[in-house]
Amino acid sequence: MKLLNQINQKSYKASEGFIKNYQKLIKNVVIPYQYSVLEDSNKENSEKSHVIKNFINAGKVLRGESADDGFYGMVFQDSDAAKWLEAVGFALSNFPDKELEKTADHLIDLIGEAQDKDGYLDTYFTIKDQDKRWTNLCEGHELYCDGHMMEAAVAYYESTGKRKLLDIMLKNVDCIYKKFMKGSDFDKASFPGHPEVELALMKMYRATSEKKCLELAKHFIDVRGLDSKHYEKERQMRDWTVWGTDGKNPAYNQADEPVRQQKDAKGHAVRAVYLYTAMADIASETDDKELQDACVRLWNSITKRQMYITGGIGSTVHGEAFSVDYDLPSDTAYCETCASIGLIFFASRMLEMEVKGEYSDIMEKAFYNTVLAGMQADGKKFFYVNPLEVIPGIAGIAPTHRHDLPQRPSWYACACCPPNVARLISSFGKYAYGENKDTVFCHLYASGKISFENGSRIQCTSKYPYGFTVKYTVEKAAKNMKLAIRIPDWSKNTIILKNNLPWLINNQDKVKKGYVYIPVEEGDTILMRLDRSPYFVYPSSRIPDLSGQVAVCRGPLVYCAEGLDNKEDILGLSINSRRKPMPGPDNSLIVKGFLAEQSEELYSSKKPEESMVNIKMVPYYTWGNRGLNQMKIWFPCK
Repeated sequence: MKLLNQINQKSYKASEGFIKNYQKLIKNVVIPYQYSVLEDSNKENSEKSHVIKNFINAGKVLRGESADDGFYGMVFQDSDAAKWLEAVGFALSNFPDKELEKTADHLIDLIGEAQDKDGYLDTYFTIKDQDKRWTNLCEGHELYCDGHMMEAAVAYYESTGKRKLLDIMLKNVDCIYKKFMKGSDFDKASFPGHPEVELALMKMYRATSEKKCLELAKHFIDVRGLDSKHYEKERQMRDWTVWGTDGKNPAYNQADEPVRQQKDAKGHAVRAVYLYTAMADIASETDDKELQDACVRLWNSITKRQMYITGGIGSTVHGEAFSVDYDLPSDTAYCETCASIGLIFFASRMLEMEVKGEYSDIMEKAFYNTVLAGMQADGKKFFYVNPLEVIPGIAGIAPTHRHDLPQRPSWYACACCPPNVARLISSFGKYAYGENKDTVFCHLYASGKISFENGSRIQCTSKYPYGFTVKYTVEKAAKNMKLAIRIPDWSKNTIILKNNLPWLINNQDKVKKGYVYIPVEEGDTILMRLDRSPYFVYPSSRIPDLSGQVAVCRGPLVYCAEGLDNKEDILGLSINSRRKPMPGPDNSLIVKGFLAEQSEELYSSKKPEESMVNIKMVPYYTWGNRGLNQMKIWFPCK
C-alpha cells in the first residue's frame, strides 16, 4: 500500500545554500559541458561520444539516405542523450532558460526523426542491424535505452508541459507492448538484460495514466527469473553477440530465480537496484505484499551486509557486481557512482511503502558521500568507480587496482555516471520531500520553499550538511496537517522546538520509525537542532579487511585523510579513539593519532617508533580535488 508520494519536480524551489549551489553548477557548467561532449565539440574531451550524430544518422537511414559515418559508441549510447535530457528537464524547472530549452527541443526533434514508424527507437540497431532488433535482450540494451528516454520524457513534460517526447515514448510503449505482450510465446517470456524500463514505465504510467505502462512494467517483473535458462535459449537462437555473453550466469542479470523468491542482492549492482526500485514501486502501486516482502529482504541484503560506509555498493570490478556478504575491501572497491544513485531510487520507493527513517538515512549517506564524490568540484571530471583508499603508484596501475583511479577523468566511453549525477542533483527535491493527504514528509534537509498538492506550503532554512540547525516555517497548512521530520540515526542528541517551546528532547516516545510527527498550522515554526559532534564508526568484526579499524564522521559526512594534509604518509597513521575528533578549519576535522616512522626495510623485527600527531581529515566527497594524492577512510584504532 502506498503511504506517500514524491513531490512534483516543480514543487521544490531551492534557496541559497549547499543544494542550490550544486544545482547551479549542474545548470551552468555540467549540462552545457556534457552537451558539448554529446555533439563532439568539446576539445578537452579525449573520448568521442557521437551520441547526437547517431540520432541524425538513424533518421537518415529511416529516410533511405546514407548514414554518413554510421554508428559509433556503446550499444547503450542513446541513454547518454536521454539522461542529459532528463537533467535538462529538471534544471529548467529550477532555472528557466529559453536557450537551453531550445537546444533540448532540437535534440527531441532529432530523436523523433530517429523513431521508426512502428515506434521502435534505438540508433544502434537502426543504423547497424535492423534485422537483429529484439533478438538479444541479454546484451542489446534496447529496453534500457527506451527506459531512460521514457524518464527523460516524463521529466521534460513535468517541467515544461511539452508533450512531444512524451508522445514519442508513448508510441514506443505501443511498440514494446505489441512485441512482448502480443508476440510469440518466447517473446512473452522475455525480459530486459539490464533492468531500467520497468521503473521508467511506472513513471510513464503516473504521467499519462496509460494502463499499458503499468501492465508492461508488471509483466517484465513477473516473468523475470521464471526460466533461469532463458538467456541461454536466446543465445542459441542467434549467431552474434555484443560482448560474447553466453547467458549461463543468470544471477548477473538477477534472473536466476523469480523476483518474489529472491533473498540476496546478486549480480551487476546497477541492474539490481534499478530492478528493485521498480519492484518496490509496483508493490506499493498494486498492494503486492509478496513483492514488498522480497524488496525488504533485498534491501536488508544490501544495506546490512554488502554496503560500504559511504553508501557505495558493488564491491568487485568483476562484473561491476555484488560479491558475497561482508566482502568490502577499501582499496579495490568498485562502488560505481550509478549504483549509489540507484540505491537512492530504491530507498525512495521503499519509503512510499513504509515510512521508516532507515531508508532516508541511506539516501542521505549515498548522496552526500559516494554520489557527490563521483563529480569533481568544477563539474567537469567524474569518477565511475569510488574507492575508499587510494595510494598513487598502486591505484590505477597494479592489475588488481586498475579500475580504482587516483584522479577523475574528464569523460568515459561508457559515460553513464556523469549525466546520472546531473539528473539526480537537479531533482534532489523529489527525494527530500514527500506527501500524502494530511502529512508532509521531510526526508532530507534541503533549504527552499516547498509546495504540496494538499495545499500546504513550507519553507526550510538550513546550512546543512555543515550546519546542524534546520528550521521549518509553515506558510500554509492543510486541515489537520502534520509535519513528519526524519530524526537521523547518527544524531544521538536531537532537540525540536515548536514555536520556541520544547517538542522533542531525545524523547523516543514521539519518534515513530525514525520520524517525528508534529501537528502544525499556518504560521507555526519548527526548529530542529541535530547533534553536531564528530563521531567514530566501528566496522562489524565480520568484515575481514576492516578488523581493528575506525572511521570518522560528522553528521551525514564520512571523512577521509589525504596525503597532502598529512605529510604524504597516511599509511603510517593510526587513530587514538580515546580522544574526540574536533572541528578544524574549512569544514575539516582534527583527529588525535599516531604516526609510525617509515622503515627502509621490507620487514623488520623492530617495532617502529611512533609519534603523536594531529590528523587532518576532510569530507570524503571533496577528495581528489587538489591533484594526485593519497586518500584513506579507515585507520587502525588505538
